[in-house]
Amino acid sequence: MAPQTLGRALVTAKWLSEAVRAGRVGTSLRVLDASWYPPQERNARQEFKERHIPGASFFDIEECRDQSSPYDFMLPSESHFADYVGRLGVSNDTHVVVYDGDELGTFYAPRAWWMFRAFGHKDVSVLNGGFKNWVKEGHPVTAEVSQPNPAVFKAKLNMALRKTFEEMMQNVGSLRFQVVDSRPEGRFRGTELDQGLESGHIPGSVNIPFHSFLTETGHEKSIEEIQQIFRENNVDLSKPLTATCRKGVTACHIALAAYLCGKRDVAVYDGSWSEWFHRAPPRYKVSELKRNKA
Repeated sequence: MAPQTLGRALVTAKWLSEAVRAGRVGTSLRVLDASWYPPQERNARQEFKERHIPGASFFDIEECRDQSSPYDFMLPSESHFADYVGRLGVSNDTHVVVYDGDELGTFYAPRAWWMFRAFGHKDVSVLNGGFKNWVKEGHPVTAEVSQPNPAVFKAKLNMALRKTFEEMMQNVGSLRFQVVDSRPEGRFRGTELDQGLESGHIPGSVNIPFHSFLTETGHEKSIEEIQQIFRENNVDLSKPLTATCRKGVTACHIALAAYLCGKRDVAVYDGSWSEWFHRAPPRYKVSELKRNKA
């Protein structure tokens, strides 16, 4: 896909490597590594210090979130987000490219992409294939940490792109919008634990595991393939759609996939299952495991 299309939702490694070689990474183009891993598995910040795309900065999702919330990775306030990305050299006129180092190719980058969009920034892209394929294709890496000049970023939360618990509760009865859950099938069905949490799903939601949209190499599938996946799951992209998951991260893959098909208004339920499990009444938590026990 040409990086100029669809608001540059995706850019290729070739495109970005040419921008790096041409010295275009700076005030008008910022590259952010949005990697996050369970602490016992990998250290994202340390890996960034050891090697990253030249000119990139580390986007720490642990810092850029609502730290007062009991739920993981909830959106920060407008002022928090504006201050944080401003210190990374991002202004409202900056083209932002996000990537991560996950072995799948892309995992957390779509979350950062959606966060920028949620706060009103349209010129943001995901590096197609992620750092894994950047390295595989032989593009340059560095251990040199750049110090971007601080910039002024004005954030305005687009409430249409974020759903709250209350809105999700209302929708169970009204079905005003479709809900797609991006978690693995076992967690959606409730037959396996989700990071120690009992699993299941929101009534009326449809399951499309996020990796369905990725090729074996870790790139996004073609628009035609993505459209077919939505059709096979009876998801109508002409109608309102909200994505959910465990903690509002892989749900953003649904938003990105739909965006590539021309649907730019997919909302994300920020609290996702981690909030729903703790706040929704038992009858609103659908689980095959419970049925089997009955």
